[in-house]
Amino acid sequence: MSENPINPLIEPGALPVFSKIQPRHVRPAIENLIRQNRTAISELVKLPMHDWNNLIKPLELMNDKLDRAWSPVRHLNSVKSSPELRDAYNGCLPLLSEYSTEISQNHALYQGYRDIRDSQEFERFSPAQQKTITDALLNFRLGGVELEGEDRERYQQLQKELSELQSSFENNLLDSTQAWQYLTEDESELQGLPEYAIAMLRQLAEQKNLPGYRLTLDMPCYLAVITYADNRALRQAIYEAYVTRASDQGITDKKWDNAAIMEKIAAKRQEKAKILGFQNYAEYSLETKMASSVAQVVDFLDDLARRSRETAIEEVNERQAYAQSLGFEGELQAWDYPYYSEKLKQHRYQISDEDLKPYFAEVNVIAGLFEIVSRLYRVRISRVDNDVDRWDEAVGFYQIEDRQGEVIGQFFLDLYARENKRGGAWMDECTNRYRIDDKTQIPVAYLTCNLTPPIGDEPALFTHDEVITLFHEFGHGLHHMLTRIDVPDVAGINGVEWDAVELPSQFMENFCWEHEALSLFASHYQTGEALPDDLYQRMLAAKNFQSALQMLRQIEFALFDIRLHQRADLSSAAEIQAILDQVRAEISVVTTPPINRFQNGFSHIFAGGYAAGYYSYKWAEVLSADAFAAFEEEGIFNPETGQRFLQCVLEQGGSRPAMESFCCFRGREPEIDALLRHSGIS
Repeated sequence: MSENPINPLIEPGALPVFSKIQPRHVRPAIENLIRQNRTAISELVKLPMHDWNNLIKPLELMNDKLDRAWSPVRHLNSVKSSPELRDAYNGCLPLLSEYSTEISQNHALYQGYRDIRDSQEFERFSPAQQKTITDALLNFRLGGVELEGEDRERYQQLQKELSELQSSFENNLLDSTQAWQYLTEDESELQGLPEYAIAMLRQLAEQKNLPGYRLTLDMPCYLAVITYADNRALRQAIYEAYVTRASDQGITDKKWDNAAIMEKIAAKRQEKAKILGFQNYAEYSLETKMASSVAQVVDFLDDLARRSRETAIEEVNERQAYAQSLGFEGELQAWDYPYYSEKLKQHRYQISDEDLKPYFAEVNVIAGLFEIVSRLYRVRISRVDNDVDRWDEAVGFYQIEDRQGEVIGQFFLDLYARENKRGGAWMDECTNRYRIDDKTQIPVAYLTCNLTPPIGDEPALFTHDEVITLFHEFGHGLHHMLTRIDVPDVAGINGVEWDAVELPSQFMENFCWEHEALSLFASHYQTGEALPDDLYQRMLAAKNFQSALQMLRQIEFALFDIRLHQRADLSSAAEIQAILDQVRAEISVVTTPPINRFQNGFSHIFAGGYAAGYYSYKWAEVLSADAFAAFEEEGIFNPETGQRFLQCVLEQGGSRPAMESFCCFRGREPEIDALLRHSGIS
């Protein structure tokens, strides 16, 4: 039988057919689509007059087709990596970068957008159309449309090199993470670990046809060992392996060292910013964010640090004293912090993850999450994956219907950690909402986590932190899927300022603490017993345990990021380390071992979209905490409040400035009080 010659990436259906996508399809599809787009654009710019229908609409269609081809490739490279797919993916990065820069620097297109903005027609456009045009003009400028000669060529080269470097950073991190393992057949080495964790380590060994137990650096395994293992040497070993990934430290292969890549990324970003007329990359980055200046960001972070520091010092001293009361001698080290923090939390609140996990079975958590969303936004979520092609049998596919029964969004849900899947949790776009003539393309999301998988015949049981992670990513997904904006460049999360994009995700985390919400899903997986009230009260009491330390940790990362990208003369990994060391000297109240190379694995800023933007987590948390305070005041399932949040924030997407959407919902600008109250910081 001859093989079907159709490339599944060039003429995709409503959803990707993952089982048919092969590495050999990738480059021909991307080359073909880029070639088609170039030909079409060359004709568009020749038109004597430009309007929405003859310029912007055709560009939207081209972008959508290319996005729908590249999206499943990008996704598969993250969740089902292979050497062949990685090569195909990396081979297309220069092509896509070159094409994207070419569009950004196309002066005829730029002039076409300017002509439309300056026309009388512009005033008759919808707010979404107007914002699409104003955003595009800013992106043209940031993309180098006004550059000429050598600067123009150099900018193009920098864009291409940065896309390749960022991919290499992520690949090195994945490879070094997966290269480490620790094998033992002696269960006594694992003393202190909960039963579920020991069963997980046994299952990890069985998956490789190995006897005994296998430890890896995947997050469920790492957290279990560093938090519970009585064996201090084992804790130190896994800690050092984790914090030296992709570096010249530790025991993994130095070929994955990200030091030189970080140097190049930082230097090329600064060069790119200077070519565009900015003093540094941080200034460039803030052009598309709510924050008005680097000084405002630094002042915001410094203020939070000042409010948190005294309490954080008390938390460190309490932990040290409690460890000594248990017979520990000397100063606690980094591999001791989670272990003795957990001991202290159990002592003080009589609660642990082991107590809570039986009440957070996957099937109940998912059902409860859907019910919460249904009550808030009057939608219905159901699983419909019988005939849907997926990349792994554990992946589910779901749809969201509105009150009229119309399908308004769909999503893939990939919950568990596994081989060849990058760490972390994220939401990504499969397709965007887009009104094409008389038909609406509904938004489809990829929701990806690395949670604890089912062990043996038992269902997957989540820690409370894992439940929070799931709710967080689902908040991003709702922002993408519940939009009612039909213009793709500002639908869902598109066009939203980066320091506001975490608002819907962090907002959803709050429901993981509310009794009325927990009552919908926190029940014992064997008996069906609801989460006992005394256990809930202990969980609530422990909510802000060491919250000041957690606050300082996030501020440390954010300040390192913004200062790194302020440095216009950065030229070496040693300087990057020095910046981080200086931030730690000012902010941190704990000691970090010299071997620690956190920055070598900081993919948020070196491979993701958070460069000079990691502060966004705290910035958006001010918005999310204040937004949730309205539900605390009016009832967490108050239908009018839910509809107001839906209509003011989620449905609007990026069709207007985030501050306008927030003020629409709250009736005023955000205040920091709710964040401090939720964090237990006065």
